[in-house]
Amino acid sequence: MALGKDYARQDCSMARALEVIGERWTMLIIRDALYGVRRFSDFLAHLDIPRAVLSARLQSLVESGVLEKSGHEYVITEMGEELWPVVHALARWGERYFDDCGPTRLYVHAGCAVRLAPDGTCPECGRAVPPEEVELRPGPGGHRRTDPVSLALREPHRLLRPIQT
Repeated sequence: MALGKDYARQDCSMARALEVIGERWTMLIIRDALYGVRRFSDFLAHLDIPRAVLSARLQSLVESGVLEKSGHEYVITEMGEELWPVVHALARWGERYFDDCGPTRLYVHAGCAVRLAPDGTCPECGRAVPPEEVELRPGPGGHRRTDPVSLALREPHRLLRPIQT
């Protein structure tokens, strides 16, 4: 028996959120949108995702209001930006339990030049750091990928600013 694709029998806000962001690849698309990836071809190259799956996930994220389509670009919306703490927390959790070479990328408060704490606050100034104040820097982990987005992300880059590939 095939598994259903929704949580219709659940009466819970988490289940409703998972209807939007819970499918495979979706959180990685959101992560990349926060990194500044905007073009279909860049998502495709960086994620190494099947074209049809990417198209379906992007369409779903646009329909739900997490992304908006502007010409040939997908831009993260305010609703999507609110997922930044979730993306950061998942990345830090993954570092803690699954990274044997160290993190590939570090999240730094640009104003204080200090790496964010696991809860998304700046240890220097003590406040929660919004995505527009986060600088993405290369970490000590492996940098095996050679697609244009991975190469661009080897340089310090502010979240939400478009990636130049």
